[in-house]
Amino acid sequence: QVQLTESGGGSVQAGGSLRLSCVASGYTFSNHCMGWFRRAPGKELDRVVHIYRDGAVRYNDPVKGRFTFSRDNAKNTLYLQMNSLEPEDTGVYYCAVDVWDGRWCRSESLWNTWGPGTQVTVSS
Repeated sequence: QVQLTESGGGSVQAGGSLRLSCVASGYTFSNHCMGWFRRAPGKELDRVVHIYRDGAVRYNDPVKGRFTFSRDNAKNTLYLQMNSLEPEDTGVYYCAVDVWDGRWCRSESLWNTWGPGTQVTVSS
């Protein structure tokens, strides 16, 4: 059974940094489509960063230049380094992977494996 577990969330002041981690069990991260998402209070789930099958990384505009995706294959872990945090970054952050061998990434609404999320709170 594939499971993802996020960690690293917390409360910081605006301008601070956090690094989120996403560890997989029952699965080895490969070239499947994957990403980080967040849900702000009272809002819908929003993409933060999307990693395509060819390894291309696409950041959502509000986080460009502040957030950085990385991975450590030896630790089977994905990371999201978040710098210059703003109150608008507050929310629950999720990592997700679509364990599906189609040629292209499916719509994120169809992705089949999500972590439970980790809370990030940024105060002004």
